[in-house]
Amino acid sequence: MNLLRNFIDIIYPPRCPICGQFLLNEKTATEDGAILFCRACLADFQKVTSPLCPVCGMPFVSRAGQDHLCEKCLRKRPFYEATGAAYLYDGALMEAIHQFKYGSKSFLADSLGPLLAQFAQTWLTESTKYLTIPVPLHAKRLRERGFNQSLLLARHVSGQMDTELDFLSLTRIRYTSPQTGLGKDERRKNVRRAFEIINPGAVKGKTVLLVDDVFTTGNTLNECARALKKSGCNKVFCLVLARAGNF
Repeated sequence: MNLLRNFIDIIYPPRCPICGQFLLNEKTATEDGAILFCRACLADFQKVTSPLCPVCGMPFVSRAGQDHLCEKCLRKRPFYEATGAAYLYDGALMEAIHQFKYGSKSFLADSLGPLLAQFAQTWLTESTKYLTIPVPLHAKRLRERGFNQSLLLARHVSGQMDTELDFLSLTRIRYTSPQTGLGKDERRKNVRRAFEIINPGAVKGKTVLLVDDVFTTGNTLNECARALKKSGCNKVFCLVLARAGNF
């Protein structure tokens, strides 16, 4: 397989999907050999670092001090226990996610998924048995896009962490407008009661790892957590590839 791959690379030299740079002389690979991005673009992926809110994961503007609850979480705790975000939603990673979701480049899951799985292994330090669930798309949106980006990411996370993957129990029962471009209040109303558990027995008493691509206001994840908790889920931890800053 390596010989065939090298031959294909000679005929069709791989390029970084973000900037177009040839990758022949600077491949960055995961353990399974999947090509990621050029070193320059990968170096532009900004990791989320402390100080941050330990519940919603929001990084604070001031880089001094320890982790502490943000004002939003102090006023009203979300239904999930905590959110872990690998990177900030900015720069080269933002472009990669846009191509992934809206540019029909589902193959980028083989590059982004391992990065999220690697972060999950460092963030989730407890030896808890998780049930991995991706944030679902409405059936109409799934037909429009052709794939659920959260499910593609969740498969990598589940495989790397050896967790059970459930992509059927949590469903989106309302077709909602894209969250992009909506204000805070509009985003909250847009996803209100939009999710439902069709198989409560599958989540009852479980600790769920809820996977999504981007965290902005957190309304979508919170509504998913609400539905999970209503069906008897024990705890919900949210795992996202990227997080918007102070939204």
